[in-house]
Amino acid sequence: MTAYNWTGFYLGLNAGYGWARSCWDGFAVNTSPSGGMIGVTAGYNWQGMGSPFVFGLEGDIDWANIKGNVVCPAATTCETKTTWFGTFRGRVGYAFDRIMPYVTGGVAFGNIQANRTGFSGASSGNLGWTVGVGLEAAIADRLTGKLEYLYASIGDTNCSIAECGTAANVDLRLNILRAGLNYRF
Repeated sequence: MTAYNWTGFYLGLNAGYGWARSCWDGFAVNTSPSGGMIGVTAGYNWQGMGSPFVFGLEGDIDWANIKGNVVCPAATTCETKTTWFGTFRGRVGYAFDRIMPYVTGGVAFGNIQANRTGFSGASSGNLGWTVGVGLEAAIADRLTGKLEYLYASIGDTNCSIAECGTAANVDLRLNILRAGLNYRF
């Protein structure tokens, strides 16, 4: 029996859950946003002949509903939210035939929305970084399934006095656990 070869281009779907920490430095309060995400993945793996090492590049973009709020001064609510999130990462795996654990890291991007009751709020698209680990397994000849954990920091958004009632930087640091199915071409 021939060993499974991970080389090739693939497309996939992923879904998962994210939980985060967000600090509103202008009020010295923290929120704990959480929620679901679903999206698409594209990538390419390369495995040398006879080598168990697999090198790859992977990108993904997800719709997200990760949000959380906290009571702020004057009995208002401060909410941090992200509605989309993506990554572009390198991957290095070690293939045990049809099972491949891997480490990954690269660029993360997404939006941060900062809203305070009674004010217009602020929103920005940000660029940051991510690292993680995963496990992918061949289900059929061209179909693989994976489970991965990512930690990502997508920076902060600046909320002005007009937008939030005080000047504040609002950051977002995400923990993501998601599963995916990929089809190799």
